[in-house]
Amino acid sequence: MEFADFILTPKLDGVIFHDHLHTTIIDGTLMISGHHLIFSTRQEGEKELWLLHKNIDAIDKKPCILNNNVVGGLIILKCKDLRLKAVGTLPQEYPFFYRPMYSILEDGFTMFSIESEFSKLLTTDWRVSTVNKDFTVCPTYAATLVVPKLISDEQLVQSAGFRDGGRFPILSYRHENGSILLRSAQPLSTRPRCRADEAILNGVLGRSSKGFIVDTWGKGKSNSEADINYSQWKKINRSIGNISNPGNILDSLTKLVDACSDTHCSSDKWLSRLESSGWLGLVLNSLNAACVVAQCLDQEGSPVLVHGGKGLDSTLIITSLAQIILNPDCRTVRGLQALIEREEDFWCYISVVPGLYLPTILSIPMQFRVNTSLLIQLFEHSYSSNFGTFLGNCELDRHNHKVKKLTISLWSYLNRPDILKNFLNPLYEPNSNVIWPSVAPISLELWSELYLRWVIGPQNGNITKDITEIVTHEKELRSQVLKLRKCAVDLSKQIPGVFTNGN
Repeated sequence: MEFADFILTPKLDGVIFHDHLHTTIIDGTLMISGHHLIFSTRQEGEKELWLLHKNIDAIDKKPCILNNNVVGGLIILKCKDLRLKAVGTLPQEYPFFYRPMYSILEDGFTMFSIESEFSKLLTTDWRVSTVNKDFTVCPTYAATLVVPKLISDEQLVQSAGFRDGGRFPILSYRHENGSILLRSAQPLSTRPRCRADEAILNGVLGRSSKGFIVDTWGKGKSNSEADINYSQWKKINRSIGNISNPGNILDSLTKLVDACSDTHCSSDKWLSRLESSGWLGLVLNSLNAACVVAQCLDQEGSPVLVHGGKGLDSTLIITSLAQIILNPDCRTVRGLQALIEREEDFWCYISVVPGLYLPTILSIPMQFRVNTSLLIQLFEHSYSSNFGTFLGNCELDRHNHKVKKLTISLWSYLNRPDILKNFLNPLYEPNSNVIWPSVAPISLELWSELYLRWVIGPQNGNITKDITEIVTHEKELRSQVLKLRKCAVDLSKQIPGVFTNGN
């Protein structure tokens, strides 16, 4: 049975609606379907509210009692996208039922592949392995992986048995200087040594005399490789906080959201709650660790292996941020989408990640083709969406439920020209260099565009429009200047001496 079969009262008239962005209440009709909660009103200028059930985080019911009789009440909906409203298994998710009202110009599920993303590498010392084609070696890895050419599939299986969850070292990124970024899970405490695992790491050293292993859990919190067996690899501990599982990250975010939603507490209390949430500390530590990884790759020219625990949380945060720092392609629209596809389990396990990108973008805004509105869209769609891109926890989940066949990709929607234009940064200036975001605590600020948007409302809509108009006008003026210069040159050739000797 579907959820709709349990709905006894699908429609209720005379409902009043209120949220932080409305100073007055709105009268209308509340409807519930198998996937949405819908509020409709005939009041002029008000839009319908379509709220996916999946986006509802908590419900608080407050009945209104008069003369010992329930005569109505208040329902407060706390949403995962940080909204506060008063008013199952994967195949039952809405993306399987959603049918777009527009033609699909490009299938987002086929835009990126391992072969295309690492095409330059596959002609040198790397190869595509299908050892995990049936997901038995590592259930949370993809079916195809890029691994060193000299390492056999048998060695990969042995290394998987040495690492937590079977997550053996795999390629995340190759820097322009040839240095390699790997990611994996921590070694198992029950396996003192694995020669196949050592061969993988030593095989990527190349001309480097040393490599770095960055542990994002911190010293003493996770298992580490024995120095005697990995003598050319130096250990670096960069704990980014209490995130031994995604639940701890979400707990920190929940405390932050609760503080941002409380509009009645004093400034001192609010700042105290912000600090106690630990969110800004998580952002700062993540940026610090990512910069350390980037420095090892770019300035030391050495390979880096990042791991922490199962390699599903802090590991993926750091490898993704490091790639944005190092790789200019990751700062473009397609490049950011490709990064998400490469590190897809990262986005599916942790839906709060867009908030970690903001300090990097704010510190050097002109280096990013996308604007912060796109990150907000990713934040929203990672929680509840019409599209199947963020369904499931890994490729195995999506394979078992035929997500790519039965749902629409988010990229198919976002890359439509009429939609994409809203997410482009008008100040973008392409830069092929490495960017170094500020990691000074004083440079961090709360992303009010996201965390306070349902409290104080949108702030930057008109500013973005004004900037776009100014940039467009500047381009037009530059074009006119070039045309006038060309005319001046042509006239000087037709009438010699006109522009010389003051004549």
